[in-house]
Amino acid sequence: MKEKIKTYPAKTLRVIGIDPGTATTGWAVVEKRQDRLFPLGFGFIQTAKEKTESERLLEISLDLEKIIDKFQPQESATERIFLFKNQKTVIQIGQARGAILLTLEKKNVKLWSYTPLQIKQAVTGYGRAEKKQVQFMVKKILNLKSTPKPDDVADALAIAICHLNNR
Repeated sequence: MKEKIKTYPAKTLRVIGIDPGTATTGWAVVEKRQDRLFPLGFGFIQTAKEKTESERLLEISLDLEKIIDKFQPQESATERIFLFKNQKTVIQIGQARGAILLTLEKKNVKLWSYTPLQIKQAVTGYGRAEKKQVQFMVKKILNLKSTPKPDDVADALAIAICHLNNR
């Protein structure tokens, strides 16, 4: 008796990874088709120091809306803020993260958050990996010709990879 094998259409999942920051917010859209990852687009949103806090947050939100409209991600992932030595930095990143979360909610994109340890573990297999190791693995996993710059972009790619590997 011949056995029928049930086949399923190739599943795809498109994720935007976001590395929050007030001055520079890294973003990356990665798609998973079956078991392969494909970078669809990545870059950063940079705001001017001369602008007020609220102007910078609005700029991040508006630019992120355009990116979401262009790439139509189904899900998103960001880095979870958990410990910072510099209180001013953590407040600014928290504000940027808040603007990002609000934008994702408005655009109806589901959100997951990961700690730096989880992201490093997912990308390198070692939760205490150095930044250069993470960047090397991002380049290798996504078959990129060069390491994305600035670091915020490589971090956003790592966040997207982490989510797709943990999904």
